[in-house]
Amino acid sequence: MTAALLTLADSRLPAGGHTHSGGIEQAIAAGHVTDPGSLATFLLRRLRTAGAVAAGLAAAACGADDLAALDAEADARTPSPALRAASRQQGRGLVRVGRRAWPSPAWDALPPAPHHPVALGVAAAAGGLTARDAAAAAAYLSISGPATAAQRLLAMDPLTVAAVTARLSPEVDAVAERSTSRARGSPDELPADTDPLLDLLAEVHTARKDRFFAS
Repeated sequence: MTAALLTLADSRLPAGGHTHSGGIEQAIAAGHVTDPGSLATFLLRRLRTAGAVAAGLAAAACGADDLAALDAEADARTPSPALRAASRQQGRGLVRVGRRAWPSPAWDALPPAPHHPVALGVAAAAGGLTARDAAAAAAYLSISGPATAAQRLLAMDPLTVAAVTARLSPEVDAVAERSTSRARGSPDELPADTDPLLDLLAEVHTARKDRFFAS
C-alpha cells in the first residue's frame, strides 16, 4: 500500500501534472516569487488553502458513494474558472492512468471529467489506501508541482528547492490530518479555504500567450 501512495505522489505519474505549475509561473512573472524564501512563502500559502481543500476532497472521495456530489463540492470550492478547468484536466489524466494501474468499479461512478482531488481519492481507494493517505498525497502534490516548476523557471538549485519542500513536511502532515478529520463529517464541513491572489494569478495566466505551463 505504501508503494501505491508513493506512486500517486510521484510527479512522473503520467497524469499530466507536469504541465501545470500550480500558479507559480504567473507568481514569478508578477514578482511574487524570486528566490527560495519567497518560494517557501508561496508554497505554504498554497498548501494551507488550495492544498487543504484538495486534501479534504480526496479524503472524502476515498470510498465515497456519491462522487458526483463531491465533484460539485469541488466546483463550489474553486472560484476561478481557470483553476476549475485545470483541475478537471488533471482529473481526466489521472482517471486514464488510474483505470490501468488500479482497476476498480469505483472509476465508473465518477463524472466524465472529475476534479483532480476527487479522482485522486478514487485512485487511493482503488489502490488499497486510506482516506488519510489520499489527503497526504493531495497535500503533498499541492506544493511539489509548483516547486518543480519554480526550479525550472528560475533555474534554481535543485538541492535548495528540495530542502524548501522537505522543510514543509510537518505542515503537509498537519494539513492532511486536519482535512481528513473534516472529511469525516458532512460535505459542509469540508475545507473551503480560498486565496484571492491565487485565483487572480490563475485568471491572468490563462490569458497569456507566452506561457510554458497550462496553469
